[in-house]
Amino acid sequence: MTGEEFGAAVDRYGDMVFRVAFSSLGRREDAEDVTQEVLLKLWREEKSFESEEHRRFWLIRVTVNECRKSARWYKRNVTVEEMPEPADAPESRELLDTVMGLPEKLRVAAYLFYYEGYSTREIGRLVSAPEATVRSRLARARERLREILKEEENL
Repeated sequence: MTGEEFGAAVDRYGDMVFRVAFSSLGRREDAEDVTQEVLLKLWREEKSFESEEHRRFWLIRVTVNECRKSARWYKRNVTVEEMPEPADAPESRELLDTVMGLPEKLRVAAYLFYYEGYSTREIGRLVSAPEATVRSRLARARERLREILKEEENL
């Protein structure tokens, strides 16, 4: 990979890698560390990618793996104030904030499905879980979101 190709890949995918790491780890500093490690791995990667989708998938997979390896695996609710807004984010930042408050497994599945556009099969491959498990996590995430939003509506 040339320096120019690497720079283009960082411009195109750097924020996505950070958002995925942040959605898993919940701390800006940890997400920055993981992002740096993932981009270093991209620079060192000797194989060529079949397509941009293949490169994107590879980056998310490596990001998920690096998050798992991270010594700072925090279990806390995440707020979106620290998180960069995706280019194609929905209008409602409140909904994203609610999604980021879900437990980690539900949060990662929901984020990858709704905000990064991955299918349940692809998410299963990314997080090393059966597709049925991903569908269950998404169903539980939707149910939790409904409950939270209904409670907020009644306040």
